[in-house]
Amino acid sequence: MKKKIAMLLCAALLTGVVAGCGASTKGESGASTSSAVTSSAQESGSEEGFSAGESGSDVAATALESTSSASAASGDGTQAEAKDDTVVHVGSLKGPTTMGLVSLMEKSAKKEAKGNYEFRMETMPDALMKGIVSKEIDIALIPANAAAVWYNKTKGAVQVIDINTLGVLYVVSADDQIKTLSDLKGKSVVLPNKGATPDYAMQYLLKENKVSDVSLNYVSEATEALTDLSAGKYDAAVLPQPFATVATIKNQKLKTVLNLQEEWDKVAKDSKLVTGVTVVRTEFAKEHPEAVKTFMEEHKASAAFANENTDEAAALVVKQGIIEKEPIAKQALPKCNITYIDGKEMESLLSGYLKTLFDLNPKMVGGTMPDESFYYLAK
Repeated sequence: MKKKIAMLLCAALLTGVVAGCGASTKGESGASTSSAVTSSAQESGSEEGFSAGESGSDVAATALESTSSASAASGDGTQAEAKDDTVVHVGSLKGPTTMGLVSLMEKSAKKEAKGNYEFRMETMPDALMKGIVSKEIDIALIPANAAAVWYNKTKGAVQVIDINTLGVLYVVSADDQIKTLSDLKGKSVVLPNKGATPDYAMQYLLKENKVSDVSLNYVSEATEALTDLSAGKYDAAVLPQPFATVATIKNQKLKTVLNLQEEWDKVAKDSKLVTGVTVVRTEFAKEHPEAVKTFMEEHKASAAFANENTDEAAALVVKQGIIEKEPIAKQALPKCNITYIDGKEMESLLSGYLKTLFDLNPKMVGGTMPDESFYYLAK
């Protein structure tokens, strides 16, 4: 019976996964990667493109809530110690979040990691949600607001263990006169994914800077925004990394004119522009606290490696198929705001960011602000 239910769930979930993600194949490091995205101008769009209400994960969320509740009801209330051979299945998105993970992926492939890991890379958050539901994924690196949406829909079946990337959004333009947000007045700006992070971040910043008369135009993905900007259809574009870097390399007329993380910091004193977070299945965290602790330690070291060893990290980014060419990876890495923040600082920064989104549109965080159980604060 359980097998039949699982098969039905998987069939339902497939309708929520964006077509074109492609079949998974084994990469050089042993990580399973999606084969759909191959060019450097197609990476990481989903990390800044999650839109609440468009995920197709309602069925998945209900299933995850049910399995989590059933597990809690059937258990004896004790926490199991993680064994040394516990395999942690880690899912991430093709882009900046995984760029901070490549060192750990390489160590794992060489059997040099402290923990035992299997890695899987996807292009859309829904594919990771499917893995969380089926318990094929234990830990996932996803957009910050997606974590809040998942938490609310599943009634606490996932928890955030760290922040892995801060702001990766930039305004790119050929207009040298654009130096501040105020300079966008009377301009046309193209953004990927209406109702996603680039949209809400831009709306918030324009509102806080009292800038009006800006034409915001929406396309389905960052590659389309880049193409339209290069064709001269718009004055500027809001692009995530590594798209922003790709744009300036492929079109010498284009320049990065605004860093939205810096603009956010000027007006949002109680929060940061949090791009990506890492979540764990609540059930898995209870059963394997030591495995989670080990992953957190190794994730922190991997993020530090990406920031401190650009050349080596860039080579690994290319090896994993995240970006096609090393020169682009080298330029993009320092601009990806890869970080590792956990504990109370994580809770403070993330709750402040989510509150900003909630005030703009409650749907962006799943309708309500997550409670304190959303934050994994285990010592």
